[in-house]
Amino acid sequence: MTSPLAPDAAAGRRTAAFFDLDKTIIATSSTAAFSRPFLAGGLLSRGAVLRAAYAHFLFLVGSADADQTERMRAHLSSMVTGWPVDQVSAIVAETLHELIDPYMYAEAVTLIAEHRAAGRDVVIVSASGAELVEPIAAMLGADQAVSTRMEVVDGRYTGEIDFYAYGENKAEAVRRLAAEHGYDLDGSYAYSDSITDAPMLSAVGHGFAVNPDRTLRRLAAEQGWGVLTFNRPVALRRVLSPRASVATGVAALVGTGAAIVAWRLLRRRSV
Repeated sequence: MTSPLAPDAAAGRRTAAFFDLDKTIIATSSTAAFSRPFLAGGLLSRGAVLRAAYAHFLFLVGSADADQTERMRAHLSSMVTGWPVDQVSAIVAETLHELIDPYMYAEAVTLIAEHRAAGRDVVIVSASGAELVEPIAAMLGADQAVSTRMEVVDGRYTGEIDFYAYGENKAEAVRRLAAEHGYDLDGSYAYSDSITDAPMLSAVGHGFAVNPDRTLRRLAAEQGWGVLTFNRPVALRRVLSPRASVATGVAALVGTGAAIVAWRLLRRRSV
């Protein structure tokens, strides 16, 4: 596998680097981090926060299976039904830096900068909601973001999911972007900590398992993927170059909001 520091050899060859978010770029669950401000804003009950905390624990230790993930996804999707999009957006905008900034892996931020220097587009691909993923991607200077999208009617989340950026759906989104933007996937890169992202890692010529558990490490060996260890969470402002800094503006945690607390927190044994 070539170094991301080296530019692509073929003239006119356009490639990209696709990054998972939770536990790949940040050392936590992006959605679970917002449980406290959602509680303060009256969107979550204390019981719901406790359930989210338990889901977050499973996410961190990687012990949630596919069935648990689906049950939590369904529960949280139902829980956010009726949440006002504007209120979710305001909460995320106010607390994004406080809750997410300190958990950025320095190794990931450096790697993103190396890919940009080599002329590759950087794409964040996450099962978390668009209203959260997009501002984080902007902070990192990413070119694009793929994320879960929740249905909104009359300014409120319905609980229905328009697009779930999980498993094979991630790989399909990567291939769609490649067709739209002319990416050579054989020359492109992908990074993830989760076995459920195996389809995305397989979609490119250079797949990398980040902090893999035993299952993902074994698959990486079988597939010839690289293995990376990220273990230095630092505040983003300490490692972000001025060029990469972009207004955080916009966004809110996807109505998936908590909904994805499960998807990403539980997406470990099989997302």
